[in-house]
Amino acid sequence: MNIFGFRISPSSAINLDNVDKERFRELCRIEPDAVRCMACGSCSATCPAAGFSGMSVRKVLLYLQRGKEEEAFKLMSNCMLCGKCTMVCPRGINTRHLILSICRIYDKEEKK
Repeated sequence: MNIFGFRISPSSAINLDNVDKERFRELCRIEPDAVRCMACGSCSATCPAAGFSGMSVRKVLLYLQRGKEEEAFKLMSNCMLCGKCTMVCPRGINTRHLILSICRIYDKEEKK
């Protein structure tokens, strides 16, 4: 058998039926901007931390929707709360307030 240097990696598929979305629903209820984000990428384009850390509000929201809270918190830890993303958002989302609300709802102390 020929070996071409490739191997099959484990599946990264997420079964969304098994993800607990209760806290994300609570976030959407308290902070409607979480639903209004259209994932245009303007926030990432202007973010001074994005080039070094990959910080992106749209990635954070996507991770939270998929139940990947650890990855979302890892990205949010790089946010400097400078507010540049808020100034360029075409939907007028207050991203700083959104990130602070996420931290409050997804109580980080629970994760330890």
